[in-house]
Amino acid sequence: MKKNCMVGQSGGPTAAINASLAGVIEEAYKQGFEHVYGLKNGIQGLLEDTYFDLNVFKDQDKRNALKCTPAMYLGSCRYKLPEIDEDKRPYEKIFEIFNTLQITDFFYIGGNDSMDTVMKLSSYARMIDAPIHIIGIPKTIDNDLMGTDHTPGFGSAAKYVACSMLEIIHDSMIYKVKSVTIVEIMGRNAGWLTAASALARNSHQVAPDLIYLPEVPFDTDAFLDHIRELFKTRRNIIIAVSEGIRDRQGRFLDEDSSYTSKDVFGHVLHSGTGKILENLVRDTFHCKVRSIELNVLQRCAMHIASKTDLDEAQWIGQEAVKAALEGKTERMMGFVRNPQGKISITDFDVHAIANKEKRIPLEWISPDHHDITNELYEYLYPLIQGEVTLDYQNGVPCYLDISHLM
Repeated sequence: MKKNCMVGQSGGPTAAINASLAGVIEEAYKQGFEHVYGLKNGIQGLLEDTYFDLNVFKDQDKRNALKCTPAMYLGSCRYKLPEIDEDKRPYEKIFEIFNTLQITDFFYIGGNDSMDTVMKLSSYARMIDAPIHIIGIPKTIDNDLMGTDHTPGFGSAAKYVACSMLEIIHDSMIYKVKSVTIVEIMGRNAGWLTAASALARNSHQVAPDLIYLPEVPFDTDAFLDHIRELFKTRRNIIIAVSEGIRDRQGRFLDEDSSYTSKDVFGHVLHSGTGKILENLVRDTFHCKVRSIELNVLQRCAMHIASKTDLDEAQWIGQEAVKAALEGKTERMMGFVRNPQGKISITDFDVHAIANKEKRIPLEWISPDHHDITNELYEYLYPLIQGEVTLDYQNGVPCYLDISHLM
């Protein structure tokens, strides 16, 4: 029987998502698939008939280059499929294309909202009894997908956060003046990335001195008291803060910012948490204060990517193809970590994952709400191990040509 598959990418970019794509392509050709089609700009691109054959990646060297190219080779989208009972037309169009191309297996690489797409397409396939296997492949730097122990893309972003924090610490320590440096890190509702700033700590320094996560309420008075206490013993204070911290009433710290808006999924786009805290500290202590927003820089820093992350991302792409060939559908692939720390891959019911968020367990956050526990440190540490070797030209990395997205 002829086998053709289609693969798309959606949501925010990462350093590892193309490694998962490379894994899907490699395993699909290995398993005898005739065609592997790539969606240009995710499910939205499929609705616009923009897809292409990925046969150029039958070449191993091309796949290796794909694995080490950041962001999304296929492009992305922020498109939300309607509920099936509200509008069937997008589903009819999508499955008409599946039938025309004789697609037997569909793979979608993405985060929470992308798993919503996988769930809805799976439900429609079941409704019309379509013989197609639909598998979600996780990715997100936020590490907030349910089920899986961690997400591809998170390890590399965590490594960037840790390395950047260490360099910021060295930068801040050179002057003999009192200073506070506040580093704002992505994390709307889950503080995994901000927690990774603790990986910058070593034998000769303990910064970041304070870490604030969205899982617990932020108390402005306690925040200032912590700084006041630290100034008794040191002159330079480094603080890591999630963009999504909120007070005891559940209000985001930057909720009244004139720049606050929402994306197509209704998620608040935060901007200014670090700046708000910077002004608060300056007004209170009259010292040198700087806020730094890492923003998108932490998403696709391939030059400091985690080899563990990229290798696992490729592996989970390969395992997704195997799961589809076993007849599985309506599933998301995920990692499992045993008590000894060994990682394996399994699959989860996508209905139990879509539109849900995995947050840091409260027992992994210090009782005073301004640090992480050793258990969380030990969870994070293995995910940033190993360095990626890149080819350089004229002093900058050589990545795959993405002019097809322009």
